[in-house]
Amino acid sequence: MKHFADISPTAERVVDAAEGLVQLHGYNGFSYDDVARLVGIKKPSIHHHFPKKEELVAVIAQRYTHRFREELLRIDQQHARAPQRLTAYAALFERTYASDRRLCVCGILSAESDSLPDVVTDEVAQFFKVNLDWLTGVVAEGQRAALIRAGAGAAELAEAFLCALEGAMVVGRGMRSARGPARVGKTFLATVLA
Repeated sequence: MKHFADISPTAERVVDAAEGLVQLHGYNGFSYDDVARLVGIKKPSIHHHFPKKEELVAVIAQRYTHRFREELLRIDQQHARAPQRLTAYAALFERTYASDRRLCVCGILSAESDSLPDVVTDEVAQFFKVNLDWLTGVVAEGQRAALIRAGAGAAELAEAFLCALEGAMVVGRGMRSARGPARVGKTFLATVLA
């Protein structure tokens, strides 16, 4: 499989266009014809860079995870305490949702996981592992500092927070609501902060 860092500028344009389509329609909701129209190239050119759709979407998820990991590092550098880190984390989801009620790439792909090729589901699982590992560490740190209630384990609270944010995007889109994950994140944090 290709690595996102090794693709050409044209292939990156393909990935950019396809990422937006995934966020709006999921894996099964777009075709190479849709991507070709957006990028302004012929469909065989897309096949040259990504012979199979599963390769393209795996690269999309891989790059999305990498970018998210970079955002988590930025949050760590900019915020010293767990409550501020968790608020900044919710803002990542809000930024995505604020762009035409787009969903998290890996969130929408996970909804289709039973019909996806393994190479894609493996990348989606990696995204959630990265996020849950980071969130668990932040929550545990907050609990040690007595900033987050210790009633539930750090891993359980981390998973609940991630589910709340991903779910807020889906429910918000379903209700055609401009209210996004930041509001749900704020409500969730209000219930767990000490």
